[in-house]
Amino acid sequence: MTVERILFVCTGNICRSPTAEGVARGLAGRLGCGARFEFDSAATHGYHVGEPPDPRSVAAAARRGYDLAALRARRVTEFDFTRFDRVLAMGRDHLTWLRRACPTAQRDKVGLFLDFSEEFAGGEVPDPYYGDAADFERVLDLVEHAAECMLRKLAQAR
Repeated sequence: MTVERILFVCTGNICRSPTAEGVARGLAGRLGCGARFEFDSAATHGYHVGEPPDPRSVAAAARRGYDLAALRARRVTEFDFTRFDRVLAMGRDHLTWLRRACPTAQRDKVGLFLDFSEEFAGGEVPDPYYGDAADFERVLDLVEHAAECMLRKLAQAR
């Protein structure tokens, strides 16, 4: 069986992208397709390299049964564009950054995460960092929806 490798990317890799990584991993396990996928997350900027996810992200995810505690922030590397089958941006600024950083031959791997959801296609996962608990819950709502859509589409395509 071939494993599909998916990388989620946001600015600092402490809120949105680790949430997407943890949710995708958790949902894949619940849907019985966890062995088909490998998930990781990274940042466009090195502000928080080596740090755990924001405690508010960890707490919000834990309330829904997702464990982010072991994750650590890292920055996107050139090797990521080769290693991963999909490199998914949380927002349009991240998408622009990724397209600039990506080798030309790998550009078809780069996309917007919410494009997996018909309901939110073209949209962005908002940055909850300067917000309150409701903002972290909104991120989880969007990420759960898009991750489930993504997993179902990719599992069916195999």
